Amino acid sequence: MARLRRKACVALFLFTLFIFGSLMGLRTLKPTDGFSDLAPGLELLPILGGRMSREATASPVQARPQGGNTKAVLSNSGPEGTIFYDVHIFYYTWYGSPHMDGKYIHWDHILVPHWDPKVASSYPRGKHMPPEDIASSFYPELNSYSSRDPDVLESHMEQIGASAAGVLVLSWYPPGLADDNGEPAEDLVPAVLDAAYRHSLKVAFQIQPYRGRNDQTLHDNIKYIIDRYGDHGAFYKFTSSTGKSLPLFYIYDSYLTPPESWSEFLTPTGSHSVRGSPYDSMFIALIVEERHKHDILAGGFDGMYTYFASNGFSFGSSHQNWKAIKAFCDGNNLLFIPSVGPGYIDTSIRPWNNHNTRNRVNGRYYETALQAALNVRPEIVTITSFNEWHEGTQIERAMPKKTVTRVYLDYQPHGPEHYLELTRRWAEQFNKEKQQWLM
Repeated sequence: MARLRRKACVALFLFTLFIFGSLMGLRTLKPTDGFSDLAPGLELLPILGGRMSREATASPVQARPQGGNTKAVLSNSGPEGTIFYDVHIFYYTWYGSPHMDGKYIHWDHILVPHWDPKVASSYPRGKHMPPEDIASSFYPELNSYSSRDPDVLESHMEQIGASAAGVLVLSWYPPGLADDNGEPAEDLVPAVLDAAYRHSLKVAFQIQPYRGRNDQTLHDNIKYIIDRYGDHGAFYKFTSSTGKSLPLFYIYDSYLTPPESWSEFLTPTGSHSVRGSPYDSMFIALIVEERHKHDILAGGFDGMYTYFASNGFSFGSSHQNWKAIKAFCDGNNLLFIPSVGPGYIDTSIRPWNNHNTRNRVNGRYYETALQAALNVRPEIVTITSFNEWHEGTQIERAMPKKTVTRVYLDYQPHGPEHYLELTRRWAEQFNKEKQQWLM
């Protein structure tokens, strides 16, 4: 009888453990972790403001091709198969290695201290020591690579093409500037454009919040980019509702500049308006808090995107809010561009931020986000990200790796291409549904 009771207790314990594990897995699919976990008010902003402030064939310089117009031509057949120019993916060129750069860059990222000294004292400080210890919870199949390596760049374009995303959105800083943990990389833009062109991909720009950025300096940035790269065959353009073919720029952390200043640049009556000029473009702002949608409208932007891959982290990144945001955008002639990602884990650089981790659940988290995006019928979907390894949002190929001190996460039981394949499947589904919406 005692043995029977012990067996019953063991069975009950295992059953309870199974239920608890299931609930923790399902938790990653729900927007339960938001501002409430960060304490009241605007405590989110120290994270956002202090995050790594981002930033051949026939001649690629040619008459501006119509293949980059999202509304005019949705897809194109490239070396990797059909790709879709209404699927954009965020891309980073801030990585360096001793072989190409003389040192590791970004793979050795510091452990960012919490803004509250009392909390910060409970967590380790210092920086990572590549190649065995890198600033990521996953490990790249290409190892701790340099963004300047031509072979790496070629592999990246092949992978993006395999995912069916047609537009890579390049994190961009002006010449000579970089984030706090990186080195200037603006000189890499021509190589990225040329590599993208070889794979029938397009390149858009996500302009990062460098020190001193405002409406006037951004105006100068837009002139620089269009003058320098606007005639390249891989330079992305979007066909606006007026029928104009215009460049499209994502403005990261746009809320840092007040709408009154943006309006001087983005409204027709502004003191240095870009509207109607050779530099007129589609400008997409970042929505973090609910009130930002009104600021974005007042500032003269053409749309808004959500960027963050952590469902519930912000108002904008919460799937449950996308229907309301889309309705606001539709009512004000704005684009709503939701951002989806395969998961989120940044504890390799912010060890105190575990409550915003979103487990991948072997791809189910990603598919839940993709379905939420398709449900609001957007014109464009953005993927966060191809290779933001610090925040664990990458779909780039990863590999299992174990060192003396670390065991990295990986994509098993699936292969290294799992998230590229999921992206292609959903990109194809997106465009099938879009054809039905248009009918």
